[in-house]
Amino acid sequence: MTRPLRLGVNIDHVATIRNARGGDHPDPVRAAEIVASVGGDGITAHLREDRRHIRDADLRRIQEATDLPLNLEMAATEEMLEIALRHSPHAACIVPEKREERTTEGGLDAAGLHNTLAPIVWKLKDNGIRVSLFIEAEERQLEAALKLGVPVVEFHTGEYAHAHVAGDGEKTARELKRIADLSALAAKNGIEPHAGHGLTYENVQPIAAIPQLAELNIGHYLVGEAVFVGLEQAVRHMRELMDEAR
Repeated sequence: MTRPLRLGVNIDHVATIRNARGGDHPDPVRAAEIVASVGGDGITAHLREDRRHIRDADLRRIQEATDLPLNLEMAATEEMLEIALRHSPHAACIVPEKREERTTEGGLDAAGLHNTLAPIVWKLKDNGIRVSLFIEAEERQLEAALKLGVPVVEFHTGEYAHAHVAGDGEKTARELKRIADLSALAAKNGIEPHAGHGLTYENVQPIAAIPQLAELNIGHYLVGEAVFVGLEQAVRHMRELMDEAR
């Protein structure tokens, strides 16, 4: 029997729109409530060092507004560790972060950062927070995740998404196979595989069809579609496409 596939909705870019003008509108908390009302499985939010998206005060408000689990995307820094421990989200996904980037541009180098990541992973796990690493679908990075003892990895689907947009069928197929192969390897080794980045209505189904994947995290595209059809309809349609693929 194929396992159900969860949809985590990243609401960062609702906050991006709010922050462009200052003030409180549109409120990412309202977005979280809408996601909960239409059957989303979780809320993802990235509290960046420069606070360009979610603000510190948003985290508690999101947690209080819905019963959906909060997946806090965070850099591997002492500041973010302290914030995660204070808020105790359901999950913390450690991601790479560069101040000059527009968005997360690739996977975390878990292999190269083992000594930095190990104490952060340990402290999060010791406080009951499910830890995941946002990594490329590469054996070296998965091996690092195994050594770090994390229960979850999220595979970066950005290269797959870029190849799909470019119409490069060969590269799209190659990237899809890479993600599928590493998802199977992760599951075989007791790590729950997730995936995300750049997923759209047009490219989500081949990824959603990978049987070992347990969760997709999708944000920017859904917020963009919400401008035209509303967030409720955008999330419902993405959910339908994911279910069809399974």
